[in-house]
Amino acid sequence: MPKADRTPANPLNRYRVPILDRTLDLLEWLSRHPEGLTLTALTEALTMPKNSVFRILTTLTLRGYAERDETTKSYRLSRKLLSVSHGAICGQRLLQAASAVLTALRDATGETALLGTLSGSQGVVLDQVASSHPVKVVVEVGHAFPLHTAAPAKAMLAFLSDEVRKSLIASIHFTRHTRTTITSARAFAAELTDVREKGYALDRHEESEAYACAAAPVFDHRGEVIAAIWISGPSDRLPLAKLPAAGKVVLQLARELSQRM
Repeated sequence: MPKADRTPANPLNRYRVPILDRTLDLLEWLSRHPEGLTLTALTEALTMPKNSVFRILTTLTLRGYAERDETTKSYRLSRKLLSVSHGAICGQRLLQAASAVLTALRDATGETALLGTLSGSQGVVLDQVASSHPVKVVVEVGHAFPLHTAAPAKAMLAFLSDEVRKSLIASIHFTRHTRTTITSARAFAAELTDVREKGYALDRHEESEAYACAAAPVFDHRGEVIAAIWISGPSDRLPLAKLPAAGKVVLQLARELSQRM
């Protein structure tokens, strides 16, 4: 596997911490194998002592950065790494610019307002401003959401290049969660066409009957989609009939955030 430059020509090599080097090698290798790897497979791939690999994996698991599947005895990275790195995604500028917009979105709708982006074949929550209602939808920063049911994922996919969008659609497992879940690539592609025309996307209780969402994309100075903002609320406050109006409110504030970017 490719490793960082460790040749004597680099004067900083003498300051390297060997165990940290090994840990980073392990993290990078696990990131290329999201399905997970066993202790033996990692030991062979990294050519490290088995005991060292075991100790690193145990530490990462105890700290919440890795997970162990007790059935397959394999390790994989956890979502905690997303929460650590989210500040670097699109830069701190996005998070700073989004703060006031999320608060305005929460105040305008009364529902929890969120910011997220794409991370591989899923989406990830970067920030949120919780609803002031006693009953509300609240998720953790770093929480991952699926592409075919989540409104923010639809909002971003709809405005990606054709090549990237088709590649991501091909990677989706269209698992049915509710009676309104989209379960085919053709239907999902048609949904994204509708999103491009309207400018906003909806989750019509597609992941859970308990809540619904409305989202809109955020663009950078080059006009490329980099994130999405959305609201999420209980189904009784966000019934299907109210979702289009909510989508228009989100779209207006997403455009404001795009201008700030």
